[in-house]
Amino acid sequence: QAELLPILHACPLLERPCSMIARVLNVWSPIALACLASLSLGRAPSVAAVEVYFEERFRSADWEQRWVHSTWKGGNGPAGKFEWSAGQWFADEVEQKGIRTPNNMHYHSISSKLATPFSNRGKDLVVQFSVKHERQEFSFCGGGYIKLLGRDFDQENFGGGTPYRIMFGPDICGYDVARIHTIFTWQGKNLLRHPDIALDYDDKNEHSHLYTLVIKPDNKYSVYLDLKEKASGNLHEHWDFPNKTHNDPTDKKPDDWVDEKKIDDPTKTKPADWVDEQRIRDPEAEKPSEWDEEEDGIWESPMVDNPKYKGPWFPEKIDNPEYKGEWAPKQLNNPDYVEDVYEFDDIG
Repeated sequence: QAELLPILHACPLLERPCSMIARVLNVWSPIALACLASLSLGRAPSVAAVEVYFEERFRSADWEQRWVHSTWKGGNGPAGKFEWSAGQWFADEVEQKGIRTPNNMHYHSISSKLATPFSNRGKDLVVQFSVKHERQEFSFCGGGYIKLLGRDFDQENFGGGTPYRIMFGPDICGYDVARIHTIFTWQGKNLLRHPDIALDYDDKNEHSHLYTLVIKPDNKYSVYLDLKEKASGNLHEHWDFPNKTHNDPTDKKPDDWVDEKKIDDPTKTKPADWVDEQRIRDPEAEKPSEWDEEEDGIWESPMVDNPKYKGPWFPEKIDNPEYKGEWAPKQLNNPDYVEDVYEFDDIG
């Protein structure tokens, strides 16, 4: 069971005007989103430039007028329905009310459409919301994702198979699997980040946590947990967007290419007194007096550890003078490469 708490926090100052968006809440998830940017001119004070496309605090009982429950269900349970609550424990019941999943083993999906669809082209996009996995009994498994979708989808049947632009949020299953999912849809494929953005042990407790995703027009991204950075970099580095180049399929490694970096030193030989027998016959053993070779066979002394054993002998390794380096095929420009993969149109 995960409680969805609507806590609004200021996201870190950005370098250009940005668009902040909260879109669709799917399967065990909370919501609180905001966008903050700054525009600096010379030495003048920073001026906030904010464009909020969607914000939900769940402070009033009429929240269901803005949200549509889905009847979609998966293969492991029936559809569930979110309820308005501050959970089992709270500091301020009014301020901390959100929506939560009241039933275990149910699929909870809910969505709300934007008044005006938008594009994040040329803007910093910030997605921010909070989640509290309040109950973590037994083999707890739950995801608390938010999805940004296009304007045209069936809200009453919104579920796991509904196409989306971005999926973001925690995925926790016990204390073994715990990550922050950040998935982008690119040309019909859902691209997962490699490697996962791991959650530390203390990140997986029952308290409220604030998740923030920032995507910038220079294709840089940052993921924050409780306003502390968990991951950042270039979108092309950590997702399988088309590479700028690809291997030339006609380029083959030459038969005489040497890719062994180290070789055995040909000047080294095993010393004559090197002992590599690990076990020997016990030289102090004596044949028992009652041993009858006609009945018992030929007597052999038992095996014992060889006190002179030095281990297996290996020649020293030296640099291979013929080494040419690791071979790689020639690179060709990839016609499918797109530099700007940060932008999403028709987020609605």
